[in-house]
Amino acid sequence: MAENRSLDHLDWIRAEVEDGSDEHCFEVAAGDGDLIHIRQTDEPEKIVTTTRAKWDAFVLGVRNNEFDHFVEDSPR
Repeated sequence: MAENRSLDHLDWIRAEVEDGSDEHCFEVAAGDGDLIHIRQTDEPEKIVTTTRAKWDAFVLGVRNNEFDHFVEDSPR
């Protein structure tokens, strides 16, 4: 928990949901060095940390539709 408090100063960027609610939104923040932190608004104390290189690879995968099979049956 102490580590999470040290991340409160970061500039968290929220991925807005279509209905405009603040529930279950993802937030991403750049940390020290090449670290990227990810959390959900409904559980902000649970933070996943990865590297900039891995985050960039993930974003490129999203842009290239590599994860579309996860949401094919989801309502839009």
